[in-house]
Amino acid sequence: MLPDTPSVTQISHVISQAAAPAFLLGALAAFIAVLMARLNRIIDRSIYLNQIPDQDQSRARLKQDLPRLVRRAAMINRAIFWSIMGSIFISVVIVVGFVSAFFQVRHERGVAILFVVAVGAFMVSLVDFAREVRIALTEYDHYG
Repeated sequence: MLPDTPSVTQISHVISQAAAPAFLLGALAAFIAVLMARLNRIIDRSIYLNQIPDQDQSRARLKQDLPRLVRRAAMINRAIFWSIMGSIFISVVIVVGFVSAFFQVRHERGVAILFVVAVGAFMVSLVDFAREVRIALTEYDHYG
């Protein structure tokens, strides 16, 4: 048997508690868009370099940049993965908040743990992003 419908006060309380995770979810979505744009740029550059014929001696040396691009793409890929994982955990935080209000179940510890895990995933994503940016800036293309 389902409990009575939550009161307006309970729902407004849950909505106010869901505001911070919702903002973090929006930030993660924007961050994923930035990561995807960087990944697309890396892929476009790799495609361009792979199209250079080996006989073209004046541009063939540009292909030396391919291993660096592969490393950058791998780091961006990991950053995207961890950002998506953080987004999933933040979404679960919001769902748990509303479901627990509906069933009148205490959820503070579970939500806190999920939130910490989500922020941890976001931190891992930021570290991978920082590593990729460092490679992009310190080992820039000398041949361009």
